[in-house]
Amino acid sequence: MSMDDAITLWRPVGPAELRLIEAAAFGGFPPRLPEQPIFYPVLNEAYAVQIARDWNVKADGAGYVTRFAVRRDFLERYPVQQAGGRQHLEYWIPAEDLEAFNDAILGRIEVVAEFR
Repeated sequence: MSMDDAITLWRPVGPAELRLIEAAAFGGFPPRLPEQPIFYPVLNEAYAVQIARDWNVKADGAGYVTRFAVRRDFLERYPVQQAGGRQHLEYWIPAEDLEAFNDAILGRIEVVAEFR
């Protein structure tokens, strides 16, 4: 499958989630906690930076932006959601679909920014 068949997404994460991603050899995201029924990857880097810098740093002392590619055919079953302003676009992946989401990741998850 080529990268033309993929959509690049970003996910802001805190230190604890990043450690779990590292433990998975940057191949997938950890299961959601019971109080986290939805997994929210975002569609643009600026939105991910805003969350990592403004929310994760405040809550956890550090924030990271991850980038990864997901098979387009997998994402087609989920509508894009607008969670605020025009650039605040994200997918809402139910927690029970996260394993299939991880299987649809092409390549590895990369850390592209860090904030403290």
